[in-house]
Amino acid sequence: MREAMDPWIFVAAAYVVGIGATVTMAAWSLLSMRRAEKRRDDARKR
Repeated sequence: MREAMDPWIFVAAAYVVGIGATVTMAAWSLLSMRRAEKRRDDARKR
């Protein structure tokens, strides 16, 4: 029986968190950009 902890579980978790945060920020940025463009277009039509 091994007493040492396996570091690869933590490495995999760090990658999952990092990739998940990156995808979330990219989606948030895309939605914010689309909302800003819609507000700009609406302001130009007035």
